Amino acid sequence: MSNIPENIIKDMINKAAKARIFAYTPYSNFRVGAALLTKDDEIITGCNIENAAYSPGNCAERTAVFKAVSQGIKDFKGIAIVAGKDDGELEYTSPCGVCRQVLREFVNPSEFTVVMAKDENDYKIMTLEELFPMSFGPDNLR
Repeated sequence: MSNIPENIIKDMINKAAKARIFAYTPYSNFRVGAALLTKDDEIITGCNIENAAYSPGNCAERTAVFKAVSQGIKDFKGIAIVAGKDDGELEYTSPCGVCRQVLREFVNPSEFTVVMAKDENDYKIMTLEELFPMSFGPDNLR
């Protein structure tokens, strides 16, 4: 279902799990790590960051995208997400609607892989198009 080799998917999952450690989640205790795969097979990580005022917080997926774009990288193949409560099991977690829209800005949704993982041997893969059908993107404004 993905054009990303399995060894790279496993590496993405492991890096997302490591990024999850740095999440700042004093309110929800729901830590998320993301690993964004660039066109050149570089992996850029992000974690979620909460804020007492709630809305200034940022999701792990957007943190990774913003880090990449701030480094001049705008071509992506996929993202791996590892998430769960501090005191519970990890769970399959998809990007929120805002993250889906941010990802859509930079990718072809039918070619972009989303890996939702508990660990490197337990994961689900979907395309962004499956998660975000009939999405609005830059091509709608051309």
